[in-house]
Amino acid sequence: MKHVMIFIAAATLVATACTPKAGKFTLKQGTPAYELAQALAKIAPALAPDKDTVLATTKTFNVTAAEVVQAAYDNLGRQSDQLKSVNVAKLKEIFDRAASSLVERKLLLAAAAKAKTVVTDEELNKALQSEYAKAGGEQGFLEALKTGGVTIDHVKTSVRETMVINKLLQGIAESGGKVSEEALRKAYEQETGGDKTASVRHILLMTQGKSEAEKAAAKTKIEGILAEAKSGADFAELAKKYSEDPGSKDKGGLYENFSRGTMVKPFEDAAFSVPVGQISGVIETAYGYHILKVIDRQKETRTFEAVRPELEARLKQGQQGEAVQNYVQGLKDKAQFKLIGL
Repeated sequence: MKHVMIFIAAATLVATACTPKAGKFTLKQGTPAYELAQALAKIAPALAPDKDTVLATTKTFNVTAAEVVQAAYDNLGRQSDQLKSVNVAKLKEIFDRAASSLVERKLLLAAAAKAKTVVTDEELNKALQSEYAKAGGEQGFLEALKTGGVTIDHVKTSVRETMVINKLLQGIAESGGKVSEEALRKAYEQETGGDKTASVRHILLMTQGKSEAEKAAAKTKIEGILAEAKSGADFAELAKKYSEDPGSKDKGGLYENFSRGTMVKPFEDAAFSVPVGQISGVIETAYGYHILKVIDRQKETRTFEAVRPELEARLKQGQQGEAVQNYVQGLKDKAQFKLIGL
């Protein structure tokens, strides 16, 4: 089931067939999504299935709580029951983010249709075959979906839409422009004057997919481990004992000579700012809670010409990301998007 749910998540919580000028969305009584809305209404009354709670508006369509509830069940199936265990503040955060994402998705699908961006059946089938393989075959994939309460028709529709959006955005990214010689020289000068790579040992306690109570317990535990580390305990041994990172646990939490841009930002910021030999405080990322000890940092010693391809690739990636962000923001501005929130 793990691979299947990862695949569905890639299509985002709000992956659902949609058109910008769709009429009022209602949940059908007796359906799992309707029952989910009833349960969530005990936490946030505005989510009751008989309410027309608008979470976001544009000049051509609105996004309602009912749509987000339906999308949650369509994509997560029975795993959407996890929403019933969160508090009202977390539920608001989830629904506000999902409503914003659904607006973006509708706008991007409309833009892709206008640009005549399509994904062929062959391209879709190739993507699905890759996922079937991860689940041990098509039959295993379908059985996992059935167990989870997710339909294959929904998965195919969601994946096709996501691929259409990705194809549209790839074109936008590639128009991000050429990296200038000036920008390359500036980046090189900054890196030769600063640290290029870092080596750290770290300890991770995972929080992905865990309840708020489990996250709180992990936070308390990592704070206790931090106290042990700062009191003089061997950091490598602590990592072997406590860390939940399979990529470094057996090596005493060691990650060697990684460059900027290769780790999630909060982790990278600590790795390149905490003094060598010192231990960080608790760092939170999308993976969970970390603490790290900086072992070493090295400055760039290669010539400009030697690092040019690497710098150009990194700067181009940044420019492409900015081009995509600006494009999406432009669509939202033109549509007069407004998040009302839960």
